[in-house]
Amino acid sequence: MNEALRDRSRMINETAEGEELMKIGFIGLGIMGRPMAKNLVRAGHELYVNDHHQDAVDDLVSLGATAVEKAAEAAELVITMLPNSPQVKEVALGPGGIIEGTHEGLVHVDMSSIAPLVSREVHDALAAAGIAMLDAPVSGGEPKAIDGTMSVMVGGDKDVFDRVAPVLDAMAGDVTHVGAIGAGNIAKLANQTIVAVNIAACAEAFTLAQKAGVDPEAVYRAIRGGLAGSTVMDAKVPMMLARDFAPGFRINLHIKDLANALDTGHGVDAPLPLTSLVREMMSVLDGDGSAAEDHSSLVKVYEKLANIELRPGGSQD
Repeated sequence: MNEALRDRSRMINETAEGEELMKIGFIGLGIMGRPMAKNLVRAGHELYVNDHHQDAVDDLVSLGATAVEKAAEAAELVITMLPNSPQVKEVALGPGGIIEGTHEGLVHVDMSSIAPLVSREVHDALAAAGIAMLDAPVSGGEPKAIDGTMSVMVGGDKDVFDRVAPVLDAMAGDVTHVGAIGAGNIAKLANQTIVAVNIAACAEAFTLAQKAGVDPEAVYRAIRGGLAGSTVMDAKVPMMLARDFAPGFRINLHIKDLANALDTGHGVDAPLPLTSLVREMMSVLDGDGSAAEDHSSLVKVYEKLANIELRPGGSQD
């Protein structure tokens, strides 16, 4: 986190009206969760962490966090950042889960990207035990998790949101209350659909440029400032051209998100033909052994079909 963003986080927590630093449990220290948790420590919050990967736990402990088995018992607020719906249900409602650590004022904020119906199911079960819950998935990938500029889409009771918003601000550049529980994950599914289709469109367009004998990097420079330009293009096309597929957001996680989008669409009779197509393209990459690569590797599908390798100054040969 750069110095300006660190100062911003401190300012949020020290000067916001009525704001107090909180005891926060954080479960899930993966690609996104670890830098998010670090930003909370740097903002001055008292952090209690739990994860299957000991190196991630040790990293946070070295910054001042405390390793615990049951985060809910020690915290006022428990944040989860987990791979998918089953893991969230297990951590929230399973043996030794958040529900067993219930105490007055406890709030669970799930920042995972999961099925909206599961968010509502977990919310209802926790509410019956006296625990408030928000669903608050994020967008921006690892770089924005590191520098604290992610976008957070939140569903749930507005009073609960207002209580924890300063904590979310310490990890994000933009935090928006979208609606009732589940609305955060609906917004995230919309986000993931747009991102996936945008990446595929970029891969398709720059494959066209190279096959037509034009330098795809020059085309990128020519169009990025116009209507076709986007945050996705600026983030992912340079990765395609550099053949840098180190994961900021993995193909297998995007497959999960698009599967949730399709399931949700089927449930509400919303047609998602483009989402379905890109989901199948990602399945090709999964089958080819690229599941752990960044979703910019969608370009490989087009390269295979067009019999080229996208590169700066590239020709169609």
